[in-house]
This record gives sequence, C-alpha cells and structure tokens, in this order.
Amino acid sequence: MDSTAHEDLLERARAWLAQDPDPDTRAELRALLEGAEVGDADALDALHDRFATRLAFGTAGLRGELGAGTNRMNRVLVVQAAAGLAAYLAERAGVDAAADDVAEPAPLRPDAPLVVVGYDGRRNSDVFARDSVEIFAGAGLRAVLLPRLLPTPVLAFAVRHLDAAAGVMVTASHNPPNDNGYKVYLGGDDEGSQIVSPADTEIAAHIQRVADAGDIAALPRSLAFETASEDVVDAYIEATAAVAPAPAGADGMTWVYTAMHGVGWETLSAILDRAGYPAPVVVSEQIEPDGSFPTVSFPNPEEPGAMDLSFAAADEARAEFVIANDPDADRLAVALPDPDGGWRRLTGNEIGLLLGWRAARLVTARGEGEGGAAAARPSLACSLVSSPGLKAIADAHGLDFHATLTGFKWISRAPGIVYGFEEALGYLVNPETVRDKDGISAAIAVLGLAADARREGRTLGDLLAEFDETFGVFASDQVSVRTDDVAAVGAMMSALRKQHPHTVGDVPIEQVDDLLEGVDGLPPGDVLRLWLDDGSRVIVRPSGTEPKLKVYLDVRAESSADAQSRLRALADGARALLDSLA
Repeated sequence: MDSTAHEDLLERARAWLAQDPDPDTRAELRALLEGAEVGDADALDALHDRFATRLAFGTAGLRGELGAGTNRMNRVLVVQAAAGLAAYLAERAGVDAAADDVAEPAPLRPDAPLVVVGYDGRRNSDVFARDSVEIFAGAGLRAVLLPRLLPTPVLAFAVRHLDAAAGVMVTASHNPPNDNGYKVYLGGDDEGSQIVSPADTEIAAHIQRVADAGDIAALPRSLAFETASEDVVDAYIEATAAVAPAPAGADGMTWVYTAMHGVGWETLSAILDRAGYPAPVVVSEQIEPDGSFPTVSFPNPEEPGAMDLSFAAADEARAEFVIANDPDADRLAVALPDPDGGWRRLTGNEIGLLLGWRAARLVTARGEGEGGAAAARPSLACSLVSSPGLKAIADAHGLDFHATLTGFKWISRAPGIVYGFEEALGYLVNPETVRDKDGISAAIAVLGLAADARREGRTLGDLLAEFDETFGVFASDQVSVRTDDVAAVGAMMSALRKQHPHTVGDVPIEQVDDLLEGVDGLPPGDVLRLWLDDGSRVIVRPSGTEPKLKVYLDVRAESSADAQSRLRALADGARALLDSLA
C-alpha cells in the first residue's frame, strides 16, 4: 500500500471513530489505529479489511460480521441504513422527512408512513432495533418497536397486521454467532414481502447519501416511537394456531423440539396451547435465547452435528419425531427415526413436498382449484432450485405452479399463491397472514400431518412413502466447488456459458436455459438450468454468500433404489464437470 492510500485509510478510520456511538467498536478501532500508525502490518491489514469496501445493501438487506468499519455490522452502519430507509419511505409516500443535516426531529404528520421494527436474540439486535426506531421517529415517521425479542415471522406478520409501510427485522437468521443483519419488508402493494429491485437500489442510494454526508450524530433522533402491545403477538398466535388445530390423533403424541438457542420457543409454546397440541420434550440446553450459541459451532439445523442434542433427547424420550427451528424461527427442520437406527433429518424438499401436498388437498377440499377464473387460480410456488415434485402436485390438483428465483422475496410474490417453499428449509404455509418463510406455522402444519397420520396408525414416514407411490420418487442432491476467489466463480460460470456441456456423466443434455436471458418470465439471474434427456435436471449457480459454485441435481424415478442410483451417477458427472472448470 503506497503512502497516500495508507493515509487515506487511516483518515477514513479516524472519521468513523469520531462518529461511532458504541464503546466496544470504538475500542476495537482505536487499538487497530494505534497499531497501524506505528507500522503494525497485522493492524493495517485488519483496518483494510474493515474499510476497503462497504457492506452492500441489497434484496437481503444487510448481513455481515459484527465489528467496526464500513465492511461490518455496527451501530454507524445501522443508523445510516435506517436514515436512508426513512428517506426512501418518505419519498415513496410523498411526505417530507427530516433533512439529513438537521439535528432537530421532524414533527409527526398524520399521513406519515408507519415502520415496525423487530429483533431477535443475537448480540446487538436490541441495540440496532432501538437505534432504528429513534431514527425513524426523528425523521417524522411513525415508528413501532415490537415489545421484546421475537421470531422473524412475527415481524413479517406485523407489517400486514399494522398496515405498515415497511418493516425491519434485526437478525442474521442461522448465520455464525458473530454475525447480524437488517432485513427489510414493504407493505402496501408489496403485501409485507421482502424488498426486491428496484426498491433495494433506491434504498441503497439514499443510504449512500446519508453516509456521504458524514457524522451520524447530525441525524435527528426522537424517543417518540411506540412500543407495540401484546395484541400484535396474540394476533399472530391466533392466526398460526388456526393453520392446523390439533385433531384427535394428537393425544399422547411424543416429540422433541429445539429452538437452537433462538427465539422460537416462547411463541411456539403459546401456539401449541392455543391449537391443542401436547407439549414437546424440549432440548433444555438450547431452548432459551443465547446469542453466543454455546452448544453448536454453526446455528443451522442443516449443519452436521447441530441437531445431535435433539437426537439424544429423542432417543431418551422414545419420540416419534423431532422438530427444530433455526435461531430466528423462520426455518424448520424435521427428523424421523431411521429404520437402521439413529435419526434421519428430512431434506427441505421432502418436507416441502409433504406440505405442498397438504396445501393442494386443502384447496381441492374447498373447491378452489380447477375451474376458477384464470386471474384467481390458486397456485403452488417454489424456487427454481427446489424439487420439481411441487409441479407434479399442482398438475394433479388442477392448480397453477410457479418456479421463481431463489428467495422468499420472489416466492411470496407468485400470483395466487397458497403455498410456497425453498429447499433450504423454508416454507410459506399461511400466505394470507405472513408473506415470508415461517418455521413456526410450518411446524404447526407438520404437527397436523403427524397427528392425522397417527390417528390412522401411521407415521410421517408412511406419508412420505404414500407420496412416492402417488407421484413417483423425486430425489435431490447438491454438489459444489469452493474457491479462494469470488472472481473464479464468475469465470467458471462464464466458461459454462461460452461452451455448454453436451452431457452430465453419460446422460446427454437436451436443453440449456440461461436465466440471464430472462427465461419463463423470470427476472434475469446468474443461473444455468440443464434438462437431460432422461428427465433429470441440473441447475448451476454461484452461492449468494460464499465463494463457491453450487449444482442442484434432481431425478424422478419409479422406485427409491432407481432414483438413488441415478442420482449418484448424476452427482459423479456433475463433480467431473466442476473439476473441468476449476
């Protein structure tokens, strides 16, 4: 680094230090500055990592590691984000907000947009939420803070329930312990869904203007925000209990639940009481919120080892199944006893198809399927990397089907949606109240399926077998290649686009869809979809969070043995294809 760049980096760090209200990140940054100023190479590298770029605001809002600097989650960045979002909402509503350089709060206007803010149990979530509502109120908006730490689905529900213009959830979901994030929802015509383009770029532009203006201390703040009453939480509990009230088969049902050190249990337990389900055996070590996540290395039910305590509790209780939420309770995992011993966590596709079949039967029972007006036809939706089995369900029940880009910001916007899912353990089962993935309402739906089956002397495993007999066996897998350089992932995608492969393994490729070209009415995306002549499907896309290329594999067969054999061969072929690109 030359001397000019070195001094510029130090000046940016000093400017940040001068406006940072957090004593912890100030101390962190001050120590790094002192080291860099005397030539400590490690301190200089750490400063460069924190200030070389800015944590980008996009359709997932903000998410990153806690710490000082523009490339970390911290109070400065959150205040800038809140002020930028406030300016965007005021502009969208055609009302005046407080100017960025005026420290006096703007008066609350009767037509001011309402913003509701929620937070989970991660480190600094409550602090970031409090900063946000003070900034929103200072900008002249009506700001409402949820009464305590709560699951993400409660915030998504509150946006619609309170007829809010927007909602903010402070959470990093199932990310590592030292991460946090800032997820934004829009009300009105967006119906409480997460933001999509162009809203993300417009909000980001407002945030950048706030950041360019300098000291966040100059931004107006106000304590004139509201704290939501328990009525909001009670309304969510009532609506979610109605998803699947307990049938007679629920009596005596033995099951295990873990909150994964997150915020799901308090809300779920109230819903269980309301819906009439027996209380589970809880994993006591993981049932209370704890942002340090002491019993897991990675608080994600998909990760190896994350559910080991659940399985031990299930063995001791001789449980029929295990249910887990991730830390903010927007995802759901389910595990069943393995006939060969131990426990098997169901894939997101297996759970998603069971819940999709349930939704289709409910629609059919209400007489809302085939024969309705085209504009009002109910539909099932999933991300394009999720199992094609959902389309088979929709076709069988006369429902529309939509494959979307990845993310519930897209799934929730599918026309006529009655159910949606994504293979990464996300399920939208109650779109009339929550337009996002919801691990709590999905848990209630799974409990309803289990109780109905139990009444007939069957299990969730029997329902999976019945699904295979009805629709055929849909089997899925993933392979990936990780690199040390994000640019290498782009280069591999470019190589695939320049020269499409002719086969995957020994199976010829029949058709290639490049979603950068906007296939099937989808917004452009960095995805290649390969259709093989035996009916298999291969999808290649970069990871949205890591420097790796991901490949999703799907086959459909008459038997489980045939499906697994074909899937293994397809996985081998996909690995060989990736090796040729690396």
